[in-house]
Amino acid sequence: MTTNVAIIGLGIMGTRMLTHMRLHEEFNPDYLWDPNPIACENAIKQDSKSLIMKSADDAIEKADLVYLACPPTVREAYALKVVEMGKALLLEKPFGINIEDSKNFIKKLQNYDVPIAVNFTQAAGAPLADLLASKNKGEMGEMLGVDIIVTYSSWPREWQKQADWLRFKKEGGMTREVISHFIFFTERVLGPLKVKWAHTSYPADPSLCETDVLARLETEDGLPVNILASVGGIQPDRQEFTVKGSKQSRKIAEFHKDTISYGEDFIPLREESEDPRAVSLKSQLDDLVLKINHKPNSLATIDEAFRVQKLVEEILSKT
Repeated sequence: MTTNVAIIGLGIMGTRMLTHMRLHEEFNPDYLWDPNPIACENAIKQDSKSLIMKSADDAIEKADLVYLACPPTVREAYALKVVEMGKALLLEKPFGINIEDSKNFIKKLQNYDVPIAVNFTQAAGAPLADLLASKNKGEMGEMLGVDIIVTYSSWPREWQKQADWLRFKKEGGMTREVISHFIFFTERVLGPLKVKWAHTSYPADPSLCETDVLARLETEDGLPVNILASVGGIQPDRQEFTVKGSKQSRKIAEFHKDTISYGEDFIPLREESEDPRAVSLKSQLDDLVLKINHKPNSLATIDEAFRVQKLVEEILSKT
């Protein structure tokens, strides 16, 4: 039996999920809503099977599962409507822009016995699963730490510019949008982290988001997690996450290029798909089916997502 889905927020993430849910045999993403009529029009051009509802409430009413792809400041109101109506919930991160408010939001969500997951896209993918298996078998040797490198010529990137809020300090920035994924990945592999020190730089306009981040996080055992991130210069995007071991190290670049090193150059572990994003989202949606049916799955929990949010906001506060 397929799951009827409402998507609230029809920007980049909402329309991307619409495409891939339509391709998945377990989902009917038929009910859509966005306050922007142009976004609604574009979504219907993309998927003529879907319906634009009169309100978010109408979309939620029709669905078994609601995906919230709207900006952080409005997620709580919609999310609480979803769980109050007994619907399953998939939401983007972060929970909000204020830690105390987000903590209270999570407490409210925990009062409801419905499936809830946060969309960290690597959670159900092969790179994380394979890396954890190698670590648990001892193939990586002693774990030595993680390096995270993220560089962009501009932020937001060209394909993100329709989501204008991403360029502002209040809700956007590469640390919340990208580095958060790698922090999530790190905690899955090495356990809870704490910020030892960080330095974050911002442009002269106080409304704009960060341009440079240097940070050192540590595990409970003192293993280092080093972050270097910057914006500027004519160059290709670089998004690299390296987990270092005494016998082998693993590097995941661009979220899907899974490589291994035994001391020489990193070499691919598998052939690259023609559409790696489709493979990643298919894995995420497969596990979402498990989540909805109360079966074991690898999706990010609200507790994991909140830990990541707290680390991110602490990094952003260190100037």
